[in-house]
Amino acid sequence: MAFIRTLDIRAIEFFSGLGGWRYAMKGLGTVISAYDISEVANTAYRLNFGESPNTRELATVSLSEIRALNADAWLMSPPCQPFCRMGRGKGLMDARSAAFIHLMDLLIETRPQRLLLENVTGFFESDAFAMLAERLARIGLAWRCFNLCPTQFGVPNRRPRVFVAASASGVLNNRPPSIEPSPIFNYLDAAEDTDLYLSGDIIARHGAGLDIVTVESRRSACFIGGYGKRLVGAGSFLQTERGIRRFSPGEISRLLGYPPDFRFPPDLSLNNQYKLLGNGLNLVVAGWALGQLL
Repeated sequence: MAFIRTLDIRAIEFFSGLGGWRYAMKGLGTVISAYDISEVANTAYRLNFGESPNTRELATVSLSEIRALNADAWLMSPPCQPFCRMGRGKGLMDARSAAFIHLMDLLIETRPQRLLLENVTGFFESDAFAMLAERLARIGLAWRCFNLCPTQFGVPNRRPRVFVAASASGVLNNRPPSIEPSPIFNYLDAAEDTDLYLSGDIIARHGAGLDIVTVESRRSACFIGGYGKRLVGAGSFLQTERGIRRFSPGEISRLLGYPPDFRFPPDLSLNNQYKLLGNGLNLVVAGWALGQLL
């Protein structure tokens, strides 16, 4: 977190998931309330933070509830499916954008001093981005967009994302770092899970389409929520002397910047762990973006 400036903000974490924004905010302020409709995500959040997010449909949250929190910052990573290349590209017409639209209405009434949004790069060209820009201008927040990837921060994992940083006091225009990614072996488990190896039949059928890396590689593909079920286009696979295997949830969490004491509930399925990580933030990149707020 060497790129983070010192702030003291009171934030609401919308679409909280695993609490990525709360982790990234370390030393910058306090998350005073979090919201996520997924009880699976909230179980993991509760395990790591000792607090449970509001399991609420954000499209129904009232203005009075948000005002009562007296937050000066909103942090959010809305569902990316309406804007990602694998989605249908329906933007605000997608039902999954209903919560975002409602929040944009509340934004006009509550006027937080800061806002930081993360999403896939397709968000920048969407009607949702146009709505956000209009709302930010209406409430007088200066804003900047940053196109960032963990590989710029020395992390051997591609996860290009757009960050919209807005503040009543302005936003810094620092250049992101340009650090050579380190080898993947720095992120691997001390003892690998042999159950993660792919069978010979699977490799024979899908091997040509797999993104395969080695322990010495300094890159890996973006891990998506479907990594546990999909093979092609869902993330990288590791080639070892034993064969080809998936990355473990622990290894992916390290690539995303989660701390050593981060954990999943012991009864949470492997596929759900992959899903939550695939829908999460890279904490190093998010921390840098937070540090651009004044």
